[in-house]
This record gives sequence, C-alpha cells and structure tokens, in this order.
Amino acid sequence: MLESYFRIKEEGSSVRTEVIAGVTTFLTMSYIIFVNPAILSTTGMDKDAVFVATCLAAAIGSAIMALVPRWPIGMAPGMGLNAFFAFTVVGALGFTWQQALGAVFISGIIFLILTVTGVRRWIVEGIPRSMRSAVAAGIGLFLAIIALTSSGIVVANPATLVSLGDVTQTGPLLAIAGFFIIAALDALKIRGAILIGILVITIASMALGVSQFGGVVSMPPSIAPTFMQLDIMGVLHAGVLYVILVLVLVEIFDATGTLIGVAKRAGLMPEGKPNRLGKALLADSTAIVAGSMLGTSSTTAYVESASGVQAGGRTGLTALVVAILFLAALFFAPLAGSVPVYATAPALLYVACLMMRELVEVEWTEITEAAPAALTALMMPFTYSIANGLAFGFISYAALKTLSGRFRDVHPATWLVAILFIIRFVMVGVEHKEDVQAPAGNAAVETVVGEGSDANNAGAASTAPAGTPAESTSGQ
Repeated sequence: MLESYFRIKEEGSSVRTEVIAGVTTFLTMSYIIFVNPAILSTTGMDKDAVFVATCLAAAIGSAIMALVPRWPIGMAPGMGLNAFFAFTVVGALGFTWQQALGAVFISGIIFLILTVTGVRRWIVEGIPRSMRSAVAAGIGLFLAIIALTSSGIVVANPATLVSLGDVTQTGPLLAIAGFFIIAALDALKIRGAILIGILVITIASMALGVSQFGGVVSMPPSIAPTFMQLDIMGVLHAGVLYVILVLVLVEIFDATGTLIGVAKRAGLMPEGKPNRLGKALLADSTAIVAGSMLGTSSTTAYVESASGVQAGGRTGLTALVVAILFLAALFFAPLAGSVPVYATAPALLYVACLMMRELVEVEWTEITEAAPAALTALMMPFTYSIANGLAFGFISYAALKTLSGRFRDVHPATWLVAILFIIRFVMVGVEHKEDVQAPAGNAAVETVVGEGSDANNAGAASTAPAGTPAESTSGQ
C-alpha cells in the first residue's frame, strides 16, 4: 500500500530509508515543541495547551504535506512568526492572544486564496532576491535579541540602552553552555543537535536547582484553553490590516522559499517537467488555518527537512513519519513544562545564527540592493518589530531604485507592498494625533494605537530590555 501510494521505488528510495529520513527530520525540528510554548505563553496563553496545539498543528501540517503533494517536508509552527505573534501583535500592539489567533486565521484564508489564484507565485517572483534574504536574516536578529535578553546575557542600561549582563550567574552560564553544545553537535553532524542541547541544559538546570523536574511522560494535557479560542470579529478593525499584511508576507517568504529549496535538493522539481509545487503550496496554506483553530501561530514548512532529504527521504512517507512522531510527542508534556528559558534561549540563538547566513545572498556591491537589505535586517531588532523591518526595507527599495533612475527595475508586487506600508505609516500619524487630542483614558484610541494596559505589554516586557519600553513599537 505504501509503495503504490507514495511510489517509493519510482523515486529511488525504500520504506526503511524513508522511515530513517522521517526520524532524522523530526529530531532536527522537534525543538519547536519546547520553544513554541515558551514564546506563546508570554502572551498569557496556557503553556500546556500551546504544547498540545504545537504537536497537533505539526502533525496535521506534516500529514497534509505527506498525503497531498507527497513531499518529504515536515511542517510546524514557524520560528519568527511565533515571535511576531507574541512580542509585536500582542506585546506591543496590544491585541489579545485570541485576536492574534484570529489574525492568523484570516491570514491563512488570504494565503489560501493567493495560492489558488496564482497571486502567491506572482508576489514571490516580484520580490527581489536580496529582500527575501534580508527578511530571513532580520528575523534571525530579532530572535537573537529575544534569546539574549531572556537569558540575561544582554540587559538594560540607562546610558547605552543595552549592555552585557552578569555572565557569571548560573542562568546566563547555562545559556552560553547550551549554545556551545548545540553548535558543536551540529558541527559534528549529529542529528537532533538542538533537541539534545535543550535536554542537556534542562537536566543541568534541574541538578543546580534552577528549575523543577515535572516528570517525563503523562497523558496529554487539555487543549481546551486554546482550541477554537480565536477572536475573528474582535480583530476586524483598522489595526489588523497591518498585522495580516506582515503575516502574509512573512509566510510567503518563509514557506515558499523553504518548499522550493528543499524540493530542489530532493530532485522533486526537475527543469522543464511537471512538479507538485502547487499542491505543496496549497498544503501549507491549509495548515495555517488548522493551526490557528488549534491555538498556535502560523504553521509553515521547515528548512530542517533538508536533513531528512540528505538521509535519503524522497516521498511523502518521510513527512508521514514526522507527523506520527509529533503525535507521539504529545505524551511528553511534563518534560516540556520542565524546560527553563535558559535551555530554549540557546536554541533560539543558534537558529538565529543559521538564519543570518542568508545575508551572503545579498548583492552587496549594488547599493540600491544592499541598503534596503541592510535596513530590513537592522530595523527588526532595533525597533523590536519584524513589521518595521519589512516596511523600511520595501519602502527604501522602491525609493532608491526610483531616485537612481531605475524605476522600471521595481516589480509591481514590490510597489504594492511598499505603498501599503506607506499608507500604514500615514495612518499611524493620524492615530497618534487623535491620541493626543482625545481625553485621557480613551480606551478605544489606546487600543488602536497599541498603547494599552501593562498587561497587554507583558509579553514584550518579559523579554525586551528593561530600558527599552514596549511602547517603542506601539502603533506600528
């Protein structure tokens, strides 16, 4: 049955090879079951429920990828997108996590429509290669600042904004050790390096009394606190358009680039021959909608799937094995709850380092390509917002090309995105004027501008340098 459906021999593989490839892919991406709950729980979401939602979203997404396009690509809630969800949409802009889930759901529907109509391909083809690379690198920098501040390696300083923390303390030392372990294991080509690093530091933190041991295996906790809790109607006002634009853009860059890159490495996209990219794009769009209903940020294709392809995975059976293993991971909730921030921070930092490699794809000798790319990457961590990085990058790209007489080099898709961001900045100016003129305590204005209660900013404050107020990204 497996052979007839997945055409394993036709792809030059075997059931054994596909199973090994699936296990390999799972080990390289399974760190998300620890990291995603840690990030999303800063919004007030139930950590155990997010753990279950993460495993189920990954299992459903991977199963869809296995059964529809039959590609060896694992799926799970995406890094970067979860940080945007927690620290910008909820932490800085003041949306509730239920509204943020509603925004993810709407972006998934839009993503699905863009995929079916072919607009997604048009947008991808129109975005400059340098900008795509800069977005990945910028998200990496954003993850890095989250990791460094949450672990205490970087702290607030009233004179310099940020400075080095006390790295002789137990927490920072554990985070530093975790980073070295992960990097060394990966350099030695050991599968599951990130997962091993997280587990080693978790055990060490328990031995040192930094965290408490909650057990290893149990029945899965309830998903009720997040299941179908998305608030679609509550998010349907002016502010959500900006959030959805960013979600869709990042989803397009992240998922499409990964799908094409891994598929080419697996030999699934031969030149001049039909391929199943369209079905794969449809599969990842559907997974976003499913994930939002379960209670997690956007689900996307994982570049770690390349490790499974390297191990010989060529068919959907590899992705099906990944899905089964994520379902099995549901029974390890106590272990996930015992993982301290000092164990997840080095994983975030290492992922950030990997994403920074994208900068080599930027055409640095051409200033009209290099400057927008640099602005995109730099503005994400320095304004604590992925959205701002995208805005500055696209607007500067269109402006510099026009001012240098290369107006025709700008694709209509790039112009469209740049104009949308300009409109948003104009709206921000109007909102701030209304905020100044409005009576004190006008909750409606505060909500729109994103400068709501301290509770709404708790997510950003928990990881942002204390000297950098969460309001710095308000109203973006």
